[in-house]
Amino acid sequence: MKAPNTKPPASFEAALQELEGIVQTLEGGGAPLEESLKAYERGMGLLNFCQTTLGQAEQKIRILDNGALHDLGEVTSPNSAGESS
Repeated sequence: MKAPNTKPPASFEAALQELEGIVQTLEGGGAPLEESLKAYERGMGLLNFCQTTLGQAEQKIRILDNGALHDLGEVTSPNSAGESS
């Protein structure tokens, strides 16, 4: 039986790729129960890592954008940022 991977992912993208692989494996249903449980546990750890990373990115965006998050359709040009009429 393969030992579970417990090392932290190198990046958000690496975590997402590994998580997608785990989902495919679990959806396939061909793994033994114990291996599936370990894969699920690893997947939950990766999911937590991804959610935390996205939360940190959102917080940085809020800081850079003076505390506001905008819909992608509301992007303003850099020239109009901070200008008042």
